[in-house]
Amino acid sequence: MKVFGYGRVSTHQQTTENQRLELLNAGFQIDYWYADIGISGKTAASQRPQFSLLLEKIRDGEILVVSKLDRLGRDAIDVLQTVRSLSQRQIQVIVLQLGKIDLNSATGRLLLTMLTAVAEMERDLLIERTQAGLARAKSEGKTLGRPSKTSQEQRHEIIQKLNNGVSVSEVARLYDVSRANIIGIRNSSV
Repeated sequence: MKVFGYGRVSTHQQTTENQRLELLNAGFQIDYWYADIGISGKTAASQRPQFSLLLEKIRDGEILVVSKLDRLGRDAIDVLQTVRSLSQRQIQVIVLQLGKIDLNSATGRLLLTMLTAVAEMERDLLIERTQAGLARAKSEGKTLGRPSKTSQEQRHEIIQKLNNGVSVSEVARLYDVSRANIIGIRNSSV
């Protein structure tokens, strides 16, 4: 019976090495290690390249170990479906953060359901707080988003050049910005 380890990080600046070491330090002999790098937990498990490969390679009756529940996903439905499909294949799913509880048992499924629901709620609250902060900043007159690459004066010049028949591509080269930027300026002046 082989032990498969899985790690996931959301950005390319992060590494899954700490997750792998956590599993090894907990006494698991990892036979196969799979890691998705730069993949959000919001991405369905079946859409993650390395997790999909793991699902192809792992055989019935083997073991899947992850360091934390959110490595499997942040969406309660996706995590539950993933664990259920593994359970149907008699694959034991161990989440180190939860101890050695079999997530396929009645107690394990209850715990899994509660924890994924809390994780999902936590994520939704974070989104709500972010949206509230953005709304407050906007109401205070703060400019949101990326700073403009052109000044107000340059935007007036760009509109004049476009009105005088200069092509979008030529204007973009003159101001060292993208065509999309010039088109956006043109569309906002209409």
